[in-house]
Amino acid sequence: MRVIAEYRRLLLSLMLIACAGVSLSLAACHTVEGAGKDIQGLGEAVEDAADGD
Repeated sequence: MRVIAEYRRLLLSLMLIACAGVSLSLAACHTVEGAGKDIQGLGEAVEDAADGD
């Protein structure tokens, strides 16, 4: 029975780590997307300034 309890604890730990990894990945996607939009906006502003608009 002790082996089963240790296996369940290990499985639970792995599931928690996987869930945390997925959560961080999803958060990073939104962060990268937002940064990409900011950089795109900056690039457009530089283009407009270069064109004299």
